[in-house]
Amino acid sequence: MSNHDSSYLIEQLLKNNLSSAELDAFLAGLHNDEAIQAYSDVLETYFNELLKQNEHQPEPDKQTSGNKGILPDSLNSMYD
Repeated sequence: MSNHDSSYLIEQLLKNNLSSAELDAFLAGLHNDEAIQAYSDVLETYFNELLKQNEHQPEPDKQTSGNKGILPDSLNSMYD
């Protein structure tokens, strides 16, 4: 699997747009060191961008905003 394919699969995963065949390809990539590194690189870039965006936004009122993020509650508390 090429780095481009790995990047595409991660992007589709993050957008919640993976087809069944793409999910199979993504899971197969978890057994390939090059694909794992490509997944890691794309995810690192994605989360660094999220952190940058968060630095420029005021923290929402926690009592009225609710949990609308993609992280489960157990992980959200790490960033509060």
